Amino acid sequence: MTPFSDLARAAYCPRQLYYARRDGDRDVPETTRARMDLAYRYPTLAGAPDATLRRLPIRRSPAAYRRNLARLSERDDYARLVDPEFERVGRAGKDCRGTVHKILDDGDGPPVPTVVSPGEPPENGVWEPQTVRAVGVAKALAWEREREVPRALVEYPSVGVVREVRLTTRAKAAYRRALRAARAIDGPPSRVDDDRCTACDYRDRCGTGRRTLRSLLG
Repeated sequence: MTPFSDLARAAYCPRQLYYARRDGDRDVPETTRARMDLAYRYPTLAGAPDATLRRLPIRRSPAAYRRNLARLSERDDYARLVDPEFERVGRAGKDCRGTVHKILDDGDGPPVPTVVSPGEPPENGVWEPQTVRAVGVAKALAWEREREVPRALVEYPSVGVVREVRLTTRAKAAYRRALRAARAIDGPPSRVDDDRCTACDYRDRCGTGRRTLRSLLG
């Protein structure tokens, strides 16, 4: 069964997933963990002084961060975000498994799982690897509870932003592509050569580089 984290890596770059599997690279860096932990502290952080916030791994100035958290508190689901039904629980579906960071449930509508990201959100929406992971988490929760889970949330706690992922036809197609890619890896996949490489932890050992016209033509 494919881990949620493998889905996200496969959506980003299958070759990156190959290296992570080969090297047994499953440890979460301390800074990453610290940024993700902020998702469980919103009420406390909303009123924290500048000195406290500057000691934390936030990605905004203290004033901007507090403004983002103030906007976050206006969400209809804010009470459930800060007091979810479950936190950091393992869940397994038909195809994938892993940790669900939060499960929001008001007892009326379908449950809403969340994915916590340590990074920056795009200007609008959610990055594709996180979209794919959110779809996988929602599908696993739907499988477990035997009911439809039509959406998930992606939290960017170091910024103080939460975005929604709807299980649209496009999002589910991206999920299926990533799942197929993750399952198909039995050797190094083809290299990519674009802006993803500059942010990849494996760029020094991968061998990617800006190729010359001669190399592209063989």
